[in-house]
Amino acid sequence: MSDSGGTPVLRAPGHQVSPRAIPFWTVSALVGDALLVIAATLAYVLVPDAPGWVGLVVLLLGVLAVVHVLVMPRIRFRVHRWEVSDTAVHTREGWIGRQSRIAPISRVQTVDSRQGALMRLFGLASITVTTASAAGPITIDCLDAEVAREVVARLTAITAVTEGDAT
Repeated sequence: MSDSGGTPVLRAPGHQVSPRAIPFWTVSALVGDALLVIAATLAYVLVPDAPGWVGLVVLLLGVLAVVHVLVMPRIRFRVHRWEVSDTAVHTREGWIGRQSRIAPISRVQTVDSRQGALMRLFGLASITVTTASAAGPITIDCLDAEVAREVVARLTAITAVTEGDAT
């Protein structure tokens, strides 16, 4: 694909993450934000003679936490995409900023899958593709666990027949 001037245009990766990523990210954000708001509230209540503006800051923190929990998971779901082809691994992620990563299959060194306790509850898994790149590994978060197993198997098969030394 190219623009009218003939310059190649990068298309978005072809697959979205699992729809269960939305409740997973919501619960994850809720737990983290709740702990932060509770700690800030306790600090405000327990510190004697705290100025009144500190209470407003704690209140603002609570409002921002609610907005974060309600908005962030849906934006992330719309943005996060992934694709694995015979030639490359391509991801796009973010919710405030955006990051796209493409790694040629010939640069893949390892493929790992991860499934924490909370991810297991939602039937999700993540894949980390380590490459010979200073930018670090590529992660595909929140895939259905079965899809993640299939992608790991596919990447393993593709990299096994790909020429190159991944350096």
